[in-house]
Amino acid sequence: ISFGTVKYMSENMMNETEGVFTDPNVHNVGFVHAVSTASVTDNDFTRAAEMTVNAVVGIHNTQQIQQMQSFGTGDPFFDFFFGNRGNQQRQPKAREGYGSGVIISSDGYIVTNNHVIDNADELKVTLNDGREFVANLIGTDPSTDIALIKIDAKDLPTVAFGRSDDLKIGEWVLAVGNPFMLNSTVTAGIVSAKARSLNMGSRQLGIESFIQTDAAVNPGNSGGALVNKTGELVGINTAIVSQTGAYSGYSFAVPVNIVKKVVEDLIDFGSVKRAVLGIAMSDLSEGLAKNLKYDSVDDMLKKLKLSSPEGVYIREVAKGSSADKAG
Repeated sequence: ISFGTVKYMSENMMNETEGVFTDPNVHNVGFVHAVSTASVTDNDFTRAAEMTVNAVVGIHNTQQIQQMQSFGTGDPFFDFFFGNRGNQQRQPKAREGYGSGVIISSDGYIVTNNHVIDNADELKVTLNDGREFVANLIGTDPSTDIALIKIDAKDLPTVAFGRSDDLKIGEWVLAVGNPFMLNSTVTAGIVSAKARSLNMGSRQLGIESFIQTDAAVNPGNSGGALVNKTGELVGINTAIVSQTGAYSGYSFAVPVNIVKKVVEDLIDFGSVKRAVLGIAMSDLSEGLAKNLKYDSVDDMLKKLKLSSPEGVYIREVAKGSSADKAG
């Protein structure tokens, strides 16, 4: 009875609205009524958060630096005009930084960003339950900004590795970390792009294929977890693009498929083993086509008998490299 009543009223309301607009240039909008098969729990992230927060840790980086400190000459007149240029001594001073990490094994292996632990004299890890441990550095990979540390503990909660290659644009993800030292902070967003390059030229041979999301990430989130709705690790939150230094809608994570390779090599060899192809390359673009004396990319594709503008242009082959030996 209820269903029939609603259907009858809906039809009448739709009939009554027909012809409201008399201007021939204005048309009623046609609505397609689709039956939703989505569950009410499709956007419920509580399970994923529960599976993640206890496996994300805070990392405290302490560096000891030497700072010059001047002492007066004893001559007030000289010191007033020329400053305290008398006795100078080096005074130790502690510089502190904070970030996040993800426990990937129950015996204490933790993955984080290289910039979180860089130049540390002491690394202290704080678990979600408040326990603190001094961490040992296992290895780093500046090319991907990934580092591996370890604490002496057992039966720790972990995050299972997912498959970042399977992520889809528009898929929901959670960022878990310690922004501004607020531990176990969870934010949600969608995958905005994949294989994004930020051209961080400061990193030698930087390998960039970031997952871009709009999950809120701020200073202190670095090294934290990016997980999918089932609570699987899909990335390590690494960077933001911002004019102010605070979150402004763009955050970037190293895909877990890259992280897994780096972590395995750091454990097995202490460094990451990579093959170098030995080429210099450029993306296909209008600018490249014109530099190569073609009228356009389409003209270049036509004359080179290529079906699509996919792939790269090889500018140079290094002598003696794998590409050179392969012809």
